[in-house]
Amino acid sequence: MQTTLPRLLGAAALAGTLATTSLIAGCGNDDDATETRSIKVGTMSGPESEVMEVAVGIARERYDLEVQIIEFTDYVSPNAALADGSLDANAFQHEPYLQSMIDDRGYDLTVAGYTFVYPIGAYSERHDSIEALPERAIIALPNDPTNGGRAMILMHNAGLIELDDPENLEATPVNVIDNPHGFRFREIEAAQLPRVLQDVDLAFINNTFAQPAGLRLEDALIKEGTESPYVNLIAVRSGDEEREEIQQLVSAYQSDEVAAKALELFDGGAVPGWQ
Repeated sequence: MQTTLPRLLGAAALAGTLATTSLIAGCGNDDDATETRSIKVGTMSGPESEVMEVAVGIARERYDLEVQIIEFTDYVSPNAALADGSLDANAFQHEPYLQSMIDDRGYDLTVAGYTFVYPIGAYSERHDSIEALPERAIIALPNDPTNGGRAMILMHNAGLIELDDPENLEATPVNVIDNPHGFRFREIEAAQLPRVLQDVDLAFINNTFAQPAGLRLEDALIKEGTESPYVNLIAVRSGDEEREEIQQLVSAYQSDEVAAKALELFDGGAVPGWQ
């Protein structure tokens, strides 16, 4: 699990200060004691955390709610941290991925609210169009089940391959029943895909990792449209979705200010999923 050390140290210092303040207040008038409400939310390191920072400011201003951001660089740790109580919420995944983690690992997690659709696109440094892909081209895919499935379905819809079930959101190369061009598939961790782009003919990269690498969605040779079912969400432990602090976090996130920041950072590659 990756975290931002200065934030954690700052949080520890804040906790110590609050504890001291509480003790001093306890020696005097109890009416002077104030309770600070705070929660921890996990996000992907990079622009998604910057978007969350705007929601943090709104939550503080509107609801007097302190939100600490814990940053991650992989797709597995945030749900593990949420399930074990290290986080109160996370905001990094779409519903098919969350469901796959629930099915595979038995997590008791649920949806508290929706954030953005971050379309996945297929990028190439070697070719200017899909038609220019050579026979036996090497195609890199995200190695997590649902994002890999998104890539496979996009290729099926583009007529590059044929899947046994184009509705299967977790399709993999095993599900290809017709590969007329002999494409070769490489399944790679999503965060590493921009780094291997120069070594493959085509790579399907989530906008979470494409944008920081200088890749623009408009330059993708294949890309999802706004009708994508893969809207990202804020996940919590089941039963916490009605918790006041969680509802306030969702409200702060689903704001015009957050939408504007995402538009700026993702250059049109983030579509509000709550509108």
